Amino acid sequence: MTVASLAWHEAFAVDELWEGDFLDLEIDGEPVLVVHLVGGAIKAYQGVCPHQEVMLGDGDWDEDTGVLMCGGHRWEFDMSAGVGINPAGCTLYEYPTKVDDGVVFVGVPQDGERHYNRCPGS
Repeated sequence: MTVASLAWHEAFAVDELWEGDFLDLEIDGEPVLVVHLVGGAIKAYQGVCPHQEVMLGDGDWDEDTGVLMCGGHRWEFDMSAGVGINPAGCTLYEYPTKVDDGVVFVGVPQDGERHYNRCPGS
């Protein structure tokens, strides 16, 4: 299996995204949702729901539990790991992130693919 190289994209200054909040961005032509979890971790996931590609940034966010509920059909995701709660077994595509000199960068694989998981569901 060949591992694609990453292109690191400057997303925003780390102080622009408070703990417990998220940003809905387009990075390298892809919808990306970046969350700053309570406790400090910054994660980046596909910005569309794997069910019917509804924008996750339009969903309901519970900063205390780190759970995001899609506004389309109420699918729930634990944003600390990008895993589905309801339904279970569905995982969001996770982009690598890094913070360098107060700036958040998101890594996008340079493999020519669109980076998202699909989970057609009930």
